[in-house]
Amino acid sequence: METHGRLVLHLLLLFIFAVVEVRLVCVDVPSDGEAIVGKVKKLTCIYCMKREEILATTKVEWFYKGQDKNKTRTLIYLYDGEPQEPKDVDEQWKGRVTWTGSKDMQDVSISILNVTLNDTGTYECEVTRFFEFDSFKLSANKNIRINLKVNMRASADITALYSEIMMYVLLVFLTFWLLVEMVYCYRKISKSDEQAQDTATDYLAIPSENKENPGPAVTE
Repeated sequence: METHGRLVLHLLLLFIFAVVEVRLVCVDVPSDGEAIVGKVKKLTCIYCMKREEILATTKVEWFYKGQDKNKTRTLIYLYDGEPQEPKDVDEQWKGRVTWTGSKDMQDVSISILNVTLNDTGTYECEVTRFFEFDSFKLSANKNIRINLKVNMRASADITALYSEIMMYVLLVFLTFWLLVEMVYCYRKISKSDEQAQDTATDYLAIPSENKENPGPAVTE
């Protein structure tokens, strides 16, 4: 029984570690191009570091250009040492843009508060990294463009719905498979213990005389 208890405990610990263990990985995810009036909209901009051991200084600029092609783009948010709102930002964006990026500066996203129909347009995320080596300096740039459309209400996304359903189905299947493996291992070890106990019981049931004298001696 003690062996069974230890086996169950080890299998449960294995199951917990298999489900809980998560490794953080930088993934370049495109931003959704739809927003709803009155809601908060996150504009995703990811710039993964290819070599984490290299230190870099990052500068991020977010620009907006409306549907009027004659107008030039305007700076609506800036990260230069710290997230900040430009001093000469248009009245449309004052107090409505917040920084939602990560500390390691791989995620340099922003969020727009209280979205309006006037927020429809093209957003550009310009990221510049400055690398410093022993003998020289190097910079790298990345530009991400997001075409945002603001609607009065959310539209049904069939693809996202199917993806979510498949994700849950896969999670249930993997959990069931792991439980089956746990039960199989438990039954196999339990059966082995029962066979060992039966062998020991049969041996103890043999009379002591037979144990001492297994058979008559053969003489020529």
